[in-house]
Amino acid sequence: MVTEERTVFKKEYKKQFFKGVIATVILLILAAVVFIFSLSISQYPIGFGEAYRILIDNITGNANPISYAERTKNQIVMEMNLPIAIGGLAVGAVLAVGGAVMQNIVKNPLADPYTTGISSGAYFGVTIYVVLGISVLPLTYGSTAQIINAFVFALIPASAIIIMSTFKKTSSTMMVLIGIGVMYMFSASSTMLKVIASPEALSEIYVWGVGSIGKITWDNIPLLIGATVVILVVMMFLSAKINILASDDKMSTALGVNPYRSRLLLLVIISITTAVAVCFTGTIGFVGLVAPHIARMLVGSNARYLIPCSAAVGAFMLLAADCIARNIGPAGLPVGVITALIGSPIFLYFLIRQKKSAWRP
Repeated sequence: MVTEERTVFKKEYKKQFFKGVIATVILLILAAVVFIFSLSISQYPIGFGEAYRILIDNITGNANPISYAERTKNQIVMEMNLPIAIGGLAVGAVLAVGGAVMQNIVKNPLADPYTTGISSGAYFGVTIYVVLGISVLPLTYGSTAQIINAFVFALIPASAIIIMSTFKKTSSTMMVLIGIGVMYMFSASSTMLKVIASPEALSEIYVWGVGSIGKITWDNIPLLIGATVVILVVMMFLSAKINILASDDKMSTALGVNPYRSRLLLLVIISITTAVAVCFTGTIGFVGLVAPHIARMLVGSNARYLIPCSAAVGAFMLLAADCIARNIGPAGLPVGVITALIGSPIFLYFLIRQKKSAWRP
């Protein structure tokens, strides 16, 4: 009897493994196709095949643009569109993996990387610089000061949770409540500053709050790729603990996992990597909320398969949304508008589904 159960378990394990691999590979292929397509999007006419050829020629060292048109196309693909495409994949992966892990550790299907107040903190950091000209790092100006302010203030909610945990054990519910409290505080402060802001400052703050990957440059790519590698590697390494944390705290303790320390460690990693992404792109909504649910439908709730699949879904989803956003109107739209339009119906679907059956991380 025991042998039969083991055989069944092995078959189910192999089935889930291959299902996870196949789903992730298909999503990565789709992301690669969208990646190439995104290189061809500009006001200057560039074909899909032409963008692919320019990319390959530059990689192999065979690029030799001679005419003005060839140099222009090469400049658009390699200096403008390519860093945006790479950054979009990285940011989408970071937000999706952060959302998947947050949903598991707080045991809430509505959680995302911004649940603890990261986005509102970053938004306030940008607001105080744009409106008041205050930079947390002296002698920094422009976009550099905005990025630094956003990064520093994005980490304040996580710091508040860590500080409070030194006085009291922080449960998953407590983490969410602290995040909500900090979020409302920062949101109210940002609203007060916008009252005295000029029309130009309000416009800049609005665009940043909606979220866009259009300002990503080659200088930003190393940090974004670094954040993606860190969150993927660490979360895969801790996937067994993440699965255990999806149960209650008593069960986690019985299985040898300290739920309080583990949650704080995961929170710190998610906060830092998400802060890196947010400070370059602004607040891009719904990717970290919806992508993990799509991945969970494809591969199940085992973090070992959920994390890489979520990364693939998030990367594809954000870059595809950016392609749509850049093709709307003469100047395009911020990608956050499209992710919200796409994500909202999916979000409502999960809310309706929630009434029919209990959600399990």
